[in-house]
Amino acid sequence: MRLAVVLEKGEDGYLVAECPTLPGGVSQGRAEEEALRNIREAILGWLEVEREKVAEEAPKDAVLCHVKVSL
Repeated sequence: MRLAVVLEKGEDGYLVAECPTLPGGVSQGRAEEEALRNIREAILGWLEVEREKVAEEAPKDAVLCHVKVSL
């Protein structure tokens, strides 16, 4: 899966990394490499929480499937 990430210099000098596709998908780092590493972790955490919510909210007789997406 590939997601767009926007890097911008923050007021504090850190690079802010935002994934506009995911509400609240924001992280930061001192340099580009750190910011990208941190946003990857944030994205993985976001996706895990969403997966858990879907599993909890799905009807008991529902079948949950996973689909791999690539561009």
